[in-house]
Amino acid sequence: MENWLEFTNDTIAALLEDGSDPDAEYTIEHHFYDEDFAKLEKLAVEVFKLGFEVTDAEEVEFEDGGNAWVFDAIREQSLDGAAITADAIKLEALARKFGIEYDGWGTYFEGDEGEFEDDEDGEE
Repeated sequence: MENWLEFTNDTIAALLEDGSDPDAEYTIEHHFYDEDFAKLEKLAVEVFKLGFEVTDAEEVEFEDGGNAWVFDAIREQSLDGAAITADAIKLEALARKFGIEYDGWGTYFEGDEGEFEDDEDGEE
């Protein structure tokens, strides 16, 4: 289990230190993956019921040659560390209940000119 409070605080601090807008709304993406599409689909339905936008599942190939299905749960929100941490903890627990890997959350740099940069995702 990741220390989501520490990860969230570190990520927010790095974004703000790099000049990201503290008052902007951010696209927060929570990442999930599993080899079993049916299990992943059931989790996606439950995550949607919690009010998240859910992306279509996509098949990906890992460096080791293995394949898995992935989807993101997305929410637009401020950089509220407590809320993001609470979501991460809740979504990780829900994923575990379904036997799915929760792969952390990420967002994008929000600058004055609408610039976007990927930020690192949490890993277990």
